Amino acid sequence: MSVTREEVLKIAGLAKLRIPDEKLDKYTEDLNSILGYMEKLNELDTSEVEPLLHPLEGSAVFREDEPRPSVSTEEALKNAPDKTDAHFKVPKVIKTGK
Repeated sequence: MSVTREEVLKIAGLAKLRIPDEKLDKYTEDLNSILGYMEKLNELDTSEVEPLLHPLEGSAVFREDEPRPSVSTEEALKNAPDKTDAHFKVPKVIKTGK
């Protein structure tokens, strides 16, 4: 399987990415190289391989969930550049509306 320049542009559009014209050929080549590698991996017989639940063997060790002393609101806010009574005040970063 390989992709064309037009398909790379379509994929970029779906991902809301802009690809400069001078890099389009390189990205097409790179994507085709990745897809070629994936095709190679698909040739492997994995019928005898047991699926992994986690890449590392072993079990997770969890501590008991016990309440502990925490930082007070005043202590947490003391170095904040801008704050209200009990909250950090930050600039708005999400647009609303259309």
